[in-house]
Amino acid sequence: MSQRAVSSRSSARSAARGVAGKGGKAARAAVVHRAGPRWRRRKEARPAELLDAALEVFVERGYAATRLEDVARRAGITKGAMYHYFENKEALFKAMIRAKVVENIAAIEQIVQDFQGSARDMLQMLMTRWWERVVEGPSGGIAKLVVGEAGSFPEIATFFYEEVMQRNTRMFEHAMKIGMARGEFRRMDPSVAVRLSFAPLLVAALWKYSFRPCVGDTPFDTRKYFEAHLDLFLNGLLAPDAREVRHD
Repeated sequence: MSQRAVSSRSSARSAARGVAGKGGKAARAAVVHRAGPRWRRRKEARPAELLDAALEVFVERGYAATRLEDVARRAGITKGAMYHYFENKEALFKAMIRAKVVENIAAIEQIVQDFQGSARDMLQMLMTRWWERVVEGPSGGIAKLVVGEAGSFPEIATFFYEEVMQRNTRMFEHAMKIGMARGEFRRMDPSVAVRLSFAPLLVAALWKYSFRPCVGDTPFDTRKYFEAHLDLFLNGLLAPDAREVRHD
């Protein structure tokens, strides 16, 4: 076989491979085009996933013992990727509080603003929502974390007080002042009454996240506890005339 024939056959095979390669690349490109970039949805979802992981790790380990790499590992990313979203642990903690707690408070503030029922019903709604978030909800361990580590990390306690506690307090005081103005509630210092409403709820949260894991099957029905507190507190607020009308 002549050298020219061999060269022609080699060129033909190269051309065929080139066509097949282009066809394969085109087919792969078409698949990618149809499916879209696989990483895009993951990238958009990542901040929310990081905050979910942060909530779990902070509640399990506390603020002092939590490291950014712990949260990154729980979320399935590298520590370096964490710094793309949060510059340090405090920034992560604050973002987690705003997403998991403050957004819920904003929604309840709107409900209070539009509320049409009695002051008693408004206060019962507020206490129930507080109970569901702080004791029964997934973010319940945050209150225990802040109470337990306030002395070592006053900056996170101050942040929690300003972003969470003060806003809750204003809503509770608003309901109590309305009740007093309408004659539903007896006259008393609303700031004191608010603290009396919160205290048993915080005790239940501390029991759930601090003592219960240590004492095993010690009986404590938290739902009955809440219902008893609700009954005693709300009936204790009622003005004498309102109590008589309610019994009638």
